Amino acid sequence: MIDELIVSLENNQNLSFDQMTIAMNEILKGEHTDEIVAKFLQNLTLKGETDDELLAMLDKMNQFSVNIAPNCKNKIIDMCGTGGDNLKTFNISTAASFVVAAAGGYIAKHGNRSISGVSGSADIFEYFGFDLGSEPSKIVNMIENIGIGFMFAPTFHPAMKNVANARKILGKRTAFNILGPLSNPANVKHQLIGVFSDDYVKRIVKIMQKNNSETIIAVRSEDGMDELSATSKNKVCMLKNNEITEFVINPEDHNIINGSLSDIQVSTKQEAIDAFV
Repeated sequence: MIDELIVSLENNQNLSFDQMTIAMNEILKGEHTDEIVAKFLQNLTLKGETDDELLAMLDKMNQFSVNIAPNCKNKIIDMCGTGGDNLKTFNISTAASFVVAAAGGYIAKHGNRSISGVSGSADIFEYFGFDLGSEPSKIVNMIENIGIGFMFAPTFHPAMKNVANARKILGKRTAFNILGPLSNPANVKHQLIGVFSDDYVKRIVKIMQKNNSETIIAVRSEDGMDELSATSKNKVCMLKNNEITEFVINPEDHNIINGSLSDIQVSTKQEAIDAFV
């Protein structure tokens, strides 16, 4: 089956939701070699992923994941980015998550070690002594009682080990870079998502709307960050009350003095940690 789909993708043909579901089921079960999976992902990237293809992939990722269901009195949110902006900033969404938790919010933080940057959210949590292999029940307890818990992607998405080598073979962006921030194991319905490309700001919101999310804010700064930034204007797309709106946030309109990108850039993991604390 997957051989036929590889040819279809090579011929620039979109896959149906059902076709992608079958392919992902086989891939996540480890039924194909790394080379075949790499070819499939490469052809999909070259063709360009449709929303239905991404939704089918996301659906299967969630089915194969370890899920948790914290019981909190208020909404549980996640703040994360796709990565891939290559600007080497410190862990902004992780720092923001601690601020929200300290203010009384509930954060189900989902992340990994750094892939394209200097330091990932997992690196920060590990530095502060958090066990990345913590049992899901411990994460639930942390979210419910202290307002923040961290779900290490390899622990909560064990089937993704079957695509790890293929992604290394390719050494560049695949659909999984987009899907990672969308596949929160706590099934959060409210997210702030930083996006690496203008082309995906609205698309990610529409995909998450179809995935039954309630509030999604996708952002990208004019100077290229997958963040809501004080260094430039920001492109924003928001899903709220099942309606999608697009607008621009200019820091100067809110009496925020424009910062400098160099102020938040780091070159080593230790610099990222120092900036965080």
